Amino acid sequence: MAFDPLQERGIPLDDQLRNWRELNVEPIDPDHADPYTRCRIIAMNGIETEAVFFSHQLARHCPDIELKQQLARVRYIEAQQQKVVNWLLPGVSSVLETTIAYEQAAVDLTAWVARMEPDGYLKQAFEFGLLEHFDHLYRFANLYEMIEHRRAEKIVDRLTEVMPGRPTYLHHRDPMDNVREPYQKRSTEPLSRLHALTIRATEQQAMNFYMNAGPTQLEPVARRLYQEIALAEEGHVTHYESLADPGDSWWEILLNHEYNECYMYYSFALTEPHPRVRTVWELHLAMELEHLRLAAELFKRFDGRDPDQVLAPACPPPVTFEPNKAYLRELIATQVDYTTVGAGYAREAHERFHKAQDAIMGGDKAPSEQVIDGNRAVSGQDYRLETEGPHPAELPLHR
Repeated sequence: MAFDPLQERGIPLDDQLRNWRELNVEPIDPDHADPYTRCRIIAMNGIETEAVFFSHQLARHCPDIELKQQLARVRYIEAQQQKVVNWLLPGVSSVLETTIAYEQAAVDLTAWVARMEPDGYLKQAFEFGLLEHFDHLYRFANLYEMIEHRRAEKIVDRLTEVMPGRPTYLHHRDPMDNVREPYQKRSTEPLSRLHALTIRATEQQAMNFYMNAGPTQLEPVARRLYQEIALAEEGHVTHYESLADPGDSWWEILLNHEYNECYMYYSFALTEPHPRVRTVWELHLAMELEHLRLAAELFKRFDGRDPDQVLAPACPPPVTFEPNKAYLRELIATQVDYTTVGAGYAREAHERFHKAQDAIMGGDKAPSEQVIDGNRAVSGQDYRLETEGPHPAELPLHR
């Protein structure tokens, strides 16, 4: 029977507060846990962080103190959930190892979403960003080999290939060309709205992670690479956030946030092999069902509509982390030379692109290229994990 979050009973909000012992969860063991368990943790951290950030923005625009108080109560529980999820990450992993896991999560989550997306324009947007994250994985894997003298298969476990995607230096476009056309809320399928929200949330978390982790790096080449990719992530957040219909009300957006959290926890509870982590997903799902109920009441009160008018009648098939090697290889072979012009895509760069490139490069080679040169000098060749054969593209992979 299909799972409908609107018809399920959750944990009452008064019973959701946890103490320090409950919040201080035991982290996963990176040497024995499924790599996709870590990916699910990273994805849910982004989802929860987005929920907290959005609630703060809503509260700042809400004149009613009682509504602010209700938002604050739910938001504090969301903040506890975010801490629990993020604290599942292992402290024994280096920042760079966690970074590679971030990129594996971005690659295989975006690939799955793109494969499942019914809207052609949104699908193209996801595929475009996917090839850029795939290249980020390659750059960080080479940095990892160069400065920690380890290989990325220790982290990705051959589930995700590591090789060049769309070269990172090409990600620095004119900011105007990162803005996409929004979906139309009255005609777009509920699944598409969930996809757009999920990828926006995870991209925002990646941007925040890189711009905060970058200054903690000691090696100059690492500091430069984190800075470059943090700027590329700014473009990605612009790319994905512009897909949402700006005509959505605050209460409709809140409703979709809460429904999406239910959907993601439901998905991961069904697919998580780690028993202790699965227990977290199940508990948080039960909490989110109540958050959704409260959001639905606000939506009915202020928008005057029934939630069933904007939400899916039941959860779509669960979001699944799985290898996407053939799909990625096809995209590299057919779309690696794409760029953006206005709200569309092209193979010939607009003059704005060249001006932006000249301005950001300042006559220097991009840090993402310097990393490859540096690792070749140290290791004798660039690091790749090509499990399915030679690289499928003929595009020059370096400037």
